[in-house]
Amino acid sequence: MKTEAESLVIMGRIVAPYGVQGWVKVLPDTEALDGLLDYQTWQIGKDGNWKQIKLMSGKVHNDVLVVKLEGVNDRDAAFACKGMQIAVPRDALPELDDEDGFYWSDLIGLAVTNQQGVAFGKIVDVFETGANDVIVVQGEVERLIPFAEHTVIKVDIAQQTMLVDWDEDY
Repeated sequence: MKTEAESLVIMGRIVAPYGVQGWVKVLPDTEALDGLLDYQTWQIGKDGNWKQIKLMSGKVHNDVLVVKLEGVNDRDAAFACKGMQIAVPRDALPELDDEDGFYWSDLIGLAVTNQQGVAFGKIVDVFETGANDVIVVQGEVERLIPFAEHTVIKVDIAQQTMLVDWDEDY
């Protein structure tokens, strides 16, 4: 049986207060910038401590979202939310197109190895650059590896592994 934290999918994070009335800036990890606005209830938290909170209002502002959350009514309360992750229950998300599909948050923690058997470390972040998505792998050194068809050979969520075509010296 999955715990509450295991049934959540990280969808973004709160990066800063916005104004003086409790609004916050959110950097979403969704395909569409406004995708998080489809969910009326979010889980926010840090280090596995989650709190359910209702989305009161939100809009796209440049390359972030600005949102008003229930109970966050001034700049101090908004500042207290800075750095918190935003998640939604996995069962609230749309069905994936195929059985091998996954969400970006599913990649966090995967052990990455190249075709020569060199262990690079674990994925700690995924981000979009415009040209292609990038995985951040933390091991003895930090590596930024394009998350592209020619680079990522196999993703095995069940085994928590990823095989990449990437040279150890990059």
